[in-house]
Amino acid sequence: MTRAVFLDRDGVINEVLSARVKFVNTPEQFYLLSGVGEAIKQLNDLGWKVFVVTNQGGIGLRYMTHSDLEAIHQKMEQDLAAYEAKIDAIAYCPHRPKAGCPCRKPKPNMILDLAKKHHIDLTESYMVGDRAPDIEAGKQAGVQTVLVGHREQPIKADLTFSNLLDFVNALANKEAGTNVWRLPQNTNNLE
Repeated sequence: MTRAVFLDRDGVINEVLSARVKFVNTPEQFYLLSGVGEAIKQLNDLGWKVFVVTNQGGIGLRYMTHSDLEAIHQKMEQDLAAYEAKIDAIAYCPHRPKAGCPCRKPKPNMILDLAKKHHIDLTESYMVGDRAPDIEAGKQAGVQTVLVGHREQPIKADLTFSNLLDFVNALANKEAGTNVWRLPQNTNNLE
């Protein structure tokens, strides 16, 4: 079985609720966060599968269409390709918030479906998110959870980092044989 890193999109991969963009409803509103291309390329090079699992209630609320979302994800993949980084698969929930669907985080179905399809060992995998629903979905799926950013605190994740690149650098250090997390400063992790 293979290991994977499941990534939330907004706030982990791209800007959201920033001075430049509030929500991403068009490709022109999609901006990679600093270090994301390098982080995903490093995960690719280390042999990790990389998946995006994202709630996109804007479809159910009619702020965008499925075609709009596809165009946004094409832009994301093009931006990542500039770093020779790639996403293995993208899963999204198009339903409105509070619709009660089983695929919307904090429910774990997007993670579980990708894991089944791609033969992923969930006990050796990670869910990286910036909000409580991401972390809860990861916990319910049985993966280790990583909180990045500063949008919501405190959330009880297994690991906390400032951004995706800090997490991936620490993971690479652990993979290099130290078997210990070498952490950047200002994190709330245990070795």
